[in-house]
Amino acid sequence: MTAIPLGVPEVPVRPIAERRASRRIQVGPVPVGGGAPVSVQSMTTTRTSDIGATLQQIAELTASGCQIVRVACPTQDDADALATIARKSQIPVIADIHFQPKYVFAAIEAGCAAVRVNPGNIKQFDDRVKEIAQAAKDHGTPIRIGVNAGSLDRRLLQKYGKATPEALVESALWEASLFEEHDFRDIKISVKHNDPVVMIEAYRQLAEQCDYPLHLGVTEAGPAFQGTIKSAVAFGALLSRGIGDTIRVSLSAPPAEEVKVGIQILESLGLRQRRLEIVSCPSCGRAQVDVYKLADEVTAGLEGMEVPLRVAVMGCVVNGPGEAREADLGVASGNGKGQIFVKGEVIKTVPESKIVETLIEEAMKLAEQMEQDGVGSGEPAVTVS
Repeated sequence: MTAIPLGVPEVPVRPIAERRASRRIQVGPVPVGGGAPVSVQSMTTTRTSDIGATLQQIAELTASGCQIVRVACPTQDDADALATIARKSQIPVIADIHFQPKYVFAAIEAGCAAVRVNPGNIKQFDDRVKEIAQAAKDHGTPIRIGVNAGSLDRRLLQKYGKATPEALVESALWEASLFEEHDFRDIKISVKHNDPVVMIEAYRQLAEQCDYPLHLGVTEAGPAFQGTIKSAVAFGALLSRGIGDTIRVSLSAPPAEEVKVGIQILESLGLRQRRLEIVSCPSCGRAQVDVYKLADEVTAGLEGMEVPLRVAVMGCVVNGPGEAREADLGVASGNGKGQIFVKGEVIKTVPESKIVETLIEEAMKLAEQMEQDGVGSGEPAVTVS
């Protein structure tokens, strides 16, 4: 009987949802909205006035995959540093302005790629919109209207009693309308809240009422684990409806961690090409190998690989062969040995002690071939299913 090769089926990649139609703006060289890929942002934690430290952190963020970075500007010293930072940064710099409208003008003059303004806490902001709009228009600088639950305009708090979705949306659209009066529409909007449920509803309402690109964020999301869960839930709910043009995962953790989480969220939703992915079982009483150890060793051995390779590390005969067959490379383990699959075909069976070594060796061969074929690259990410 002739064996029928199973192979890896060609499954067409479909977007999770049709993207919401929005106008496009340019944040430096990065397009935002209008069907452009969803970009990942973060924010520096250094004092902006410390130019060396800020540029060093921006370089670290750039290396982690960050595409746009925001820097705080609470003082004149910070404003004075913006021109150098904006000029030397490898990625677009957004100045984050609160309280003092004079720093908005300083950021525009400094050549920042965009300026984030918080209308809820900038003194007499509405009275300065005409000047800000003209300066931004003259320099080609987009404005992000960033409404936060924690700094909502007092009159809206009095009207709604608290930071409801309706209050957040009304604040953002009111400020946008003031810019529109002066024929300025180079705008991006965010309406952030620490509660994912409120945040999701606010963005849903906002998406229905305007065509501006939207920056997604769960503000003050919390420590790494909690913040990751809250952000993933909120972003997933919105991006799966086509809502969202840029994202920032706000964690009480180093900024590079925010970027890694953000990238992984986009990859998981098929909104960014997947990079190295380890598919491994959670283990159970059926497992005949130490799956945790095996997955960790394979992940460590493939660290730094920059091709979209899916590697399955499976510990039993129930789902193991199927998962290994569906991956680019995989192992189905049991009885002290492992069947090695490449592109759906069993190429060899090796002792348990040789599984990691063999997987790494075969992964390197596949990676080399993918690079020769011009398959897209990216930094490694790991998903444990």
